[in-house]
Amino acid sequence: MTLLIVIIALALIFDYINGFHDAANSIATIVSTKVLTPFQAVIWAAFFNVIAYFIFTDHNVANTIAKTVHKDVITLPVILAGLIAAIIWNLLTWWFGIPSSSSHTLIGGFAGAAIAHAGFHSIEIDKITKTLMFIFIAPLMGMIIAAYISIVTIMHNIWLKLLIIIISVALSVTFIPFNSIIKWGLVISSGIFMVSYLINHFQNPPSAFKTGNMYKRLQLLSSAAFSIGHGGNDAQKVMGIISAALVANGNIASLSEMPNWVPIACYTAIGVGTMSGGWRIVKTMGTRITKVTPLEGVSAETAGAITLFMTEKMGIPVSTTHTITGSIIGVGATKRLSAVRWGVTVNLLWAWILTIPVSAVMAAVIFYIIKLFL
Repeated sequence: MTLLIVIIALALIFDYINGFHDAANSIATIVSTKVLTPFQAVIWAAFFNVIAYFIFTDHNVANTIAKTVHKDVITLPVILAGLIAAIIWNLLTWWFGIPSSSSHTLIGGFAGAAIAHAGFHSIEIDKITKTLMFIFIAPLMGMIIAAYISIVTIMHNIWLKLLIIIISVALSVTFIPFNSIIKWGLVISSGIFMVSYLINHFQNPPSAFKTGNMYKRLQLLSSAAFSIGHGGNDAQKVMGIISAALVANGNIASLSEMPNWVPIACYTAIGVGTMSGGWRIVKTMGTRITKVTPLEGVSAETAGAITLFMTEKMGIPVSTTHTITGSIIGVGATKRLSAVRWGVTVNLLWAWILTIPVSAVMAAVIFYIIKLFL
């Protein structure tokens, strides 16, 4: 029982670290465009991290994380080793200002400890493969959607712009199986955007200053949406780990019996972590990849939110870091390819690729050390 309590405590500590490590994902653009001060931004993001508890009720991502390793080989030492490795890697990358994936370090740690315990047959290859694929697919989705939103937003023909938005939203709510809350949120948000575009179009005389202020106000909405996606995806990953520990300890039989305190604790921990901020990574995300204006911030955050909502519905534990990075690159590339600092981007890509294998090796070593004492 003592080991279970230690694991739950470490899982919530990881969730807290995830919050301040990934705070940059939610607030980098809104801080760099000076829409909010850093303090205001973390409060704003943390609030919507927690609001995600009431929106993502299917727990698809938590279910995927819990089933990354075969149920019969999951033990408390395996989970403990995976958590310790994930915490170490998160703190290292935070210290050096590298926006790596908290999601992937958790998956890598969990899988590495399981392999050390029972061999390669202990992991669910299909779930690991999907996760590895979305290291590249998620940022690509964010990049394409962000570029599309940017191009539509800067269109001069207001009626064509509104028509494209209406068609895009109609197709999304019809063919993507979002829950009713997300569907209504998408419809209402798009309505706010369209009304804003209309008011801006018919203002007399046209004013660049008023247009800039409009995009700053819209960025509050887009950053809130991305923070909801961040909370919904990342808190669920820790929910999956804690549930796996409860199953391994015999407290519950399956994820479907997850106690209510687990999601409440996880969403609270990530919200508090986000409030702590991750300023080292904010600088990388907000200024080093490309210079971001309020208009581009709206496009990047909206694209990131849509990507996170879609992947959560598919139950794929993607990285919010990768997603928003791809989105920022997308808006930068619509100006010109040289607007993106590709050297920084390549360095980030290496960090993404190395996260899972490095975390796995660390977890395997830690597992062997733990076995010496248990």
